[in-house]
Amino acid sequence: MPIIVNLDVMMAKRKISLNELSERVDLTLSNLSILKTGKAKAIRFSTLEAICKALDCQPGDILEYVSDK
Repeated sequence: MPIIVNLDVMMAKRKISLNELSERVDLTLSNLSILKTGKAKAIRFSTLEAICKALDCQPGDILEYVSDK
């Protein structure tokens, strides 16, 4: 898939665990894990907004497009 999820990178930069982020954004650990591993097929804007707020970052810090050349 050409969309890369860099959630683990931002979490490491902010020194926040999956458990802590899960509590802050009110998402289950399993759903957050699916997103973190890049297995999610979609993300709600409200979820993306909550993650960006919790990590003090922009959506582009979490999601990256890599073209299939």
